[in-house]
Amino acid sequence: MGQQTTQGTVEAGFESVREEFAAVTAAEDDDYAAQLTVYHHGRQVVDLWTGPGFSGDSLTGVYSCSKGAAYLVTALLVQDGTLDLEQRVSHYWPEFGAAGKQHLTVRELLAHRAGVVGATEGFSVDELADDRVVAERIAPQLPFWRPGTAFGYHALVIGALIGEVVLRLTGRSIQQHFEERVRAPYGLDFYLGLPPEQESRFLTTLPMRPTPEEQAQVDAEDPAGPYSLLNIAFNQQRPDAPAVETLPNHRVVRAKGPASVGGVASARGLARMYAAAISGTDGLPPLLTPETAAVFGQIQSVGLNLVTGNPSTYAVGFSAVADLYPALGAGAIGHPGADGSQSFADPSSGLAYGYSRRRFAFPGGPAAENGRLVRAAHAAATLAG
Repeated sequence: MGQQTTQGTVEAGFESVREEFAAVTAAEDDDYAAQLTVYHHGRQVVDLWTGPGFSGDSLTGVYSCSKGAAYLVTALLVQDGTLDLEQRVSHYWPEFGAAGKQHLTVRELLAHRAGVVGATEGFSVDELADDRVVAERIAPQLPFWRPGTAFGYHALVIGALIGEVVLRLTGRSIQQHFEERVRAPYGLDFYLGLPPEQESRFLTTLPMRPTPEEQAQVDAEDPAGPYSLLNIAFNQQRPDAPAVETLPNHRVVRAKGPASVGGVASARGLARMYAAAISGTDGLPPLLTPETAAVFGQIQSVGLNLVTGNPSTYAVGFSAVADLYPALGAGAIGHPGADGSQSFADPSSGLAYGYSRRRFAFPGGPAAENGRLVRAAHAAATLAG
């Protein structure tokens, strides 16, 4: 089991988070490498890391945590009065109205209710890296269910779809808005489009490594057909499709930063983004008003996810993270990553959380250790007041 040393700092009152992080490390393999950063009311109170060749400055692909950045930009445009959640997507992007999608609203799109979870013929890695190409391919497609009547995770395309709305409305991409309004002014170690000069800090994602028991369980399950909603949503229906766990390891994905899955960050960057969103940092005001945060934290879709086949809960774009971590307030907003990463803001406690790891978690999605770490962080924040 793991023998790494926990490094980093915690503020007084948050020592229990270090202890829990060290306990998680001890239960993992020797190559376990992870980062954990926590903010409380806009102040960094936890900054920890462990693992061979890993530091607090290391950058990794954070997969669907990228969606949180896209949704934050969207929330800012709604807050500005520029974007209307109740307006039809086709009002901003006429081509999207084809094949029965003309009445879908922006709110429904963000709630994964559009029914266009991917392209039937799939995408190459170069295509998947380019949000404009993804949007152009999806726009004319017949939805897999009647838009608005059900929901399913638009895993690799939702960022491109809301990104096209943003581009048509403002003339600027989500990536440009994020850089200019969020990343640069708040000094975030989080990139939607990793600059070449930051490449030396990037560490590739290592493949998942299930235990024999876990692998046997997977082998015993009936595999999804190539044209199932699951495989279409995760772009696995074509022979040359890149495996999801390898996506940020492709330079083209890191460079273009597709808003669904292409973000590169440290845990510091993840947590600081959510601290900036609800509390502000270093004297800068919060990006979102409490009213906007509440609107985007309101649950929109709950029940059977047609893509994963499991129960899911979505707010306005953001994952309703309190569904995973009941200690959090009902209006907590965030998004996990398929690699095991997790990131969120909990306005009720002032907590902002970022966790990243180098080895892809089995079977994908927020790694199990987040449950222990979130409980410890929330308990410490509650005592701190």
